[in-house]
Amino acid sequence: MADDQTTAGERRWAGRLAGWWGRAAHEDSSERHTLLLIGKSTLAATLSWLVSYNLMDATSPAFAPFSAVTIMYVTVYQSVVQSLRYVAAVAVGVAVQALLGFLAGPDLLTFVLVAVIALSISRLRVLGTQGPQVATAALFAFSTYVSTTDDSARVSRLGQIVLLVLIGCAIGTAVNVAIAPPLRYRSAEHAVRVLARTLHDLTSDMHPALRDRTLDADTTSRWRDRAARTGSLIEQARAGLDTAVESVRYNPRRLLRRHRGHLTFQGYASVLAALERTLYQLASMTRCLDQWHDEEAEYVYQPFLVRYADFLEAVSETALALSTLDESTLPQQTERLARLAGETEDRCREVVVEADARALPLSDPSRPYGVLVVEATRLKEEVRYTCDTLSGWVEA
Repeated sequence: MADDQTTAGERRWAGRLAGWWGRAAHEDSSERHTLLLIGKSTLAATLSWLVSYNLMDATSPAFAPFSAVTIMYVTVYQSVVQSLRYVAAVAVGVAVQALLGFLAGPDLLTFVLVAVIALSISRLRVLGTQGPQVATAALFAFSTYVSTTDDSARVSRLGQIVLLVLIGCAIGTAVNVAIAPPLRYRSAEHAVRVLARTLHDLTSDMHPALRDRTLDADTTSRWRDRAARTGSLIEQARAGLDTAVESVRYNPRRLLRRHRGHLTFQGYASVLAALERTLYQLASMTRCLDQWHDEEAEYVYQPFLVRYADFLEAVSETALALSTLDESTLPQQTERLARLAGETEDRCREVVVEADARALPLSDPSRPYGVLVVEATRLKEEVRYTCDTLSGWVEA
């Protein structure tokens, strides 16, 4: 029995491992990016060790490979910026220790002063996330200082720390730039897909309930909760777009990209903003429905709700198309999106006509009809705006 359980566990682990490597075979997978980052970090650390240990015969050669790995970020821009901040932080930390060490000597009181001053400087925002490296460098420098008795040797070793960090940062940045520098255009595309999929999932649940007269309190409450949770997804989508924009800076691969037929980051930002507004409007719609339940809607106003369900179904189909956005097939996708936008506009007009024909109490704040009509008009406009943005870019 135990052997069977062990064998089953091994098969599960083997399956997971095979699945991980299978995903890593795809060019834009996170697993591929992880492997690439590990490989580049290993190469940068190895080259830094070769320079610091074999060529320089440094006293503390580990500073170079450690620095090379530390500044290996997912974008070239971050590698450059953070390496400069890291070198500055280390230089400040070593300078603090050197100044106090040569003035007060290698005493316990000197160590306390070095720690207090370095930790205080670490809190400054000018160094960003590299601020804590001031204290780290100062404490390592103090250890180097007290282990050496000759002042000239102390100066040499303290200067060597800064030099090794500079070498490590330079090698790490060079490797990140020279070997498959990360260009995260797909992050922007993925951000649009995530929000579009969220919009599709919610609207695809709403339109059958409106059409089939299953609009109960539990259902509308669940819609409202789901719509309220989209805020975190919107923040993640924005972060994905920011990462994509940042990946282009200082990146030589951007020169190899053909811009014609590709959506710019401005285009992605416009589409993303439209999807954000759509989700906020959908959240307003779900709040309104959750606060209202009226028996007469199933009889007197049911035709209006059916028309509204048709409208939401059209929005859901458009969102589904956006959730598969792919730059390589953008011209074909924009043609389909244009048709879907036209259908959405037709369904929206039917909603307005039905509201007028039924003389719905649109101005009654205790009933949802006025809000539903307004939100339908806004959603229709955002769908048209999104489709026009994509079509306009393809034609440019």
